[in-house]
Amino acid sequence: MKAALLPPVLFTALLSACAAPRGDYPSLLPRPIEKISLAEPVRPVQVATPDAALDGKIAAANGAVAAATRAFEAAVARARPLVRAAAGKAEGSEPWLNAQVALAELDVARTTIDTPLADLERLAIDHAAAEAPPYPALDAALAKATDAANTQRTTIATLGENLR
Repeated sequence: MKAALLPPVLFTALLSACAAPRGDYPSLLPRPIEKISLAEPVRPVQVATPDAALDGKIAAANGAVAAATRAFEAAVARARPLVRAAAGKAEGSEPWLNAQVALAELDVARTTIDTPLADLERLAIDHAAAEAPPYPALDAALAKATDAANTQRTTIATLGENLR
């Protein structure tokens, strides 16, 4: 008898769960505030206006970078034969000492590029701090000077490795 009562009681209990109570309940639809987009607005890209004073500073720094690069290349031309002559020689030997002196002179020649590089970096920092739009000539000059400085450091390291 208990088994016969179970399906109608179970059916009644399940059917009562479908009945909705009457009352004022909030809607589950999105509210107006939830329909607002939180995406960043699209802002127009600002175009840099020509600046004669900045262009003059960039040109001066570019000239200093070119002069420093030429001086470094001349020092490399003097150091390279000395390093080749010292390759495989004992430390402390005359050719090895001459190569070490040439590498030291090369390192001094490399430092001349640091000043115009620092000047360009300062110009870029000041330009960014003023919240000005990107200045392509400044960015290109800074990239070129940075590449030249990195190339010089790599050249010195390569020549130094040839002595070992």
